Amino acid sequence: MKYVITGGAGNISKPLTEQLLNAGHQVTVIGRNAEHLKDLTALGATAAIGSVEDVAFLTKTFTGASAVYTMAPPNYAAPDLKAYIINIGKNYSEAIKASGVKYVVNLSSIGAHLPKGAGPVSALFYVEESLNSLKDVNVLHLRPGYFYFNLLGNIGMVKNANIIGANFGGGDSKIVMVNPPDIAPVAAEALLSLNFTGHTYKYIAGDERTGAEVAKVLGTAIGKSDLPWIKFSDDDAYNGMLQAGLPQEIASNYRDMGQAMDDGTMFEDYWKHRPALSKTKLEDFAKVFAAAYNN
Repeated sequence: MKYVITGGAGNISKPLTEQLLNAGHQVTVIGRNAEHLKDLTALGATAAIGSVEDVAFLTKTFTGASAVYTMAPPNYAAPDLKAYIINIGKNYSEAIKASGVKYVVNLSSIGAHLPKGAGPVSALFYVEESLNSLKDVNVLHLRPGYFYFNLLGNIGMVKNANIIGANFGGGDSKIVMVNPPDIAPVAAEALLSLNFTGHTYKYIAGDERTGAEVAKVLGTAIGKSDLPWIKFSDDDAYNGMLQAGLPQEIASNYRDMGQAMDDGTMFEDYWKHRPALSKTKLEDFAKVFAAAYNN
């Protein structure tokens, strides 16, 4: 079979491409920079260099594919992040319709059932809607939890203030998390079998922990077993992101996402359709965190 993978050589797209190639299939990988795709082309993948903002390019690249894997890459330079993501979803839908592709595995997110109030994740609601508007196209939306890798952004806080935290994770509320490479096997299984029909979604998670538990596990891994998780106010979280150099547009989106995580709306549909957890637990990721912290 022939597959087209968006996302370049990212944390999900790269292992996904490798699994499809190892199974003996033809794989085209879309990326902006051929140099970044050299590891995959060395394995036999075909590089398609272009932009997901270009519908004509996407249509040409998708044509003849048995299935495509789509993901809306973040563009932190966009003046309106949500509008950018929504537009990429429309581009994919137009190209899929024009190219005649019948199977799509789309990377969405936990919380994508929310049309508003979840920051950039709410934009993925509309990406799902765009793809679901396609007739006679089978679409599987993958909704992974909060990426473990996001916790690496707290290393400076831990080093400088001996705390870790956000405007979510307080009390008994649990953060649903996942290791991005654990998403690739789920996507690969769907693409290799093409046994999904209609418009469906699937949650992917590896662990469910409170903020205090996150702090304890990560702190223990770096020799700070008493590291506290501090639940910040929304204003403090927003101002902290601005001070860290994030643009106002990005900081406001991530503040809103944190609010949705804190009040539980981000995870409410997840708990109704809770999946079996994947293999990588918080303790496993703690080793990655410690290595980055000590580097």
